[in-house]
Amino acid sequence: MGRTPPRAIDWSTAQRIGELIAGSPPYGGVWGGGAQPLAHDFARRVSDYTGLRLPTELPPLEMVDRPGWIAANLLTMRPLLDPLIDRLGTGDDGPLSGPARAVSGHLLGAQLGAVTGMLSQRVLGQYDVSLLDDSAPPRLLLLAPNLTGAARTLGVDREELIAWVAIHEVTHAVQFSGAPWLREHLGEMLRELLAGLQIGPAGGGGGSTQEGSSSSSWTDDLRELLDRARGGGELRTLIDRARRGELLRITLGDERWQLVERMQATMSLIEGHAEHTMDAVGADVLPTLERLRAAMTRRRASRGLPWRVLERVLGLELKMRQYEAGRRFCDAVVRAGGPELLAVAWRSPEELPSAAELAEPELWVGRIRVPA
Repeated sequence: MGRTPPRAIDWSTAQRIGELIAGSPPYGGVWGGGAQPLAHDFARRVSDYTGLRLPTELPPLEMVDRPGWIAANLLTMRPLLDPLIDRLGTGDDGPLSGPARAVSGHLLGAQLGAVTGMLSQRVLGQYDVSLLDDSAPPRLLLLAPNLTGAARTLGVDREELIAWVAIHEVTHAVQFSGAPWLREHLGEMLRELLAGLQIGPAGGGGGSTQEGSSSSSWTDDLRELLDRARGGGELRTLIDRARRGELLRITLGDERWQLVERMQATMSLIEGHAEHTMDAVGADVLPTLERLRAAMTRRRASRGLPWRVLERVLGLELKMRQYEAGRRFCDAVVRAGGPELLAVAWRSPEELPSAAELAEPELWVGRIRVPA
């Protein structure tokens, strides 16, 4: 009887390494009890502004430290990464076959922990929702030590900063409540994307194929890029292509890449809508809103070298640009027809904006306003 291979990712190692890199600064006197009553008021205000219905039960607003945030995100990642890594390591043609099998679960866990540990130093808040596990309840998380540190560094009122970030995260809860199809819609796109990954040569065993795909395996294309980077000093080109999503596009093919673009457009709307709403609602409750927005803009623009490198490798710069595009879209739609027009985007998947419509909101406005 063959020996059962170890799990591809050692999640306990990921947590330990994440905590080691993140550190554990004190809460700084910030506790969830004081913010929770605000969450219900903000949810009502967000609902009134957006036209989206309130959640039947709003998740509690949790103040967590960095280790707590890392644990929450690793738990959310497991339904996605465990099956994916298992598939990558299966079969003789898999990218993790042969010598690559020697890569231990400890090493993969350490790499994942390093990324989450670094990210935990910057995040201020998060609506944590699992797209692949409907049984996992969503959570509203605020990182107490990061909020305390950001308020001190930016020279803004700490309680107003907490309230402003809370509005953003509460908006996500209202989005998923007011558009009950949204979670399943995103989950289905993610499942389809994962199912379409070619884990071996196209048309061969161990992976799905798609009509019109190339006869060569995506691993051959990726290996060629890596060989060129090692042999020709083209690492910068490789990283730039990763930032633009080209490496992922190679692994998926053009048809699946269209699915990625749909997901990106939806996520841009979700985040851009929250950015737009936190300012619209915050204008009524936060005396220093303009100062907060200016300070946050400076914070996003003043990331140091380690952060810029991490963002380039992970494609986070692209993500930030997408969120900015989502906010510009929402601002433009509200100027054209008020919050009522923007609310149409949440009625069904068919009324979500495409990537082209995000870039040119008047296209979406024209499509929505055409009489049926």
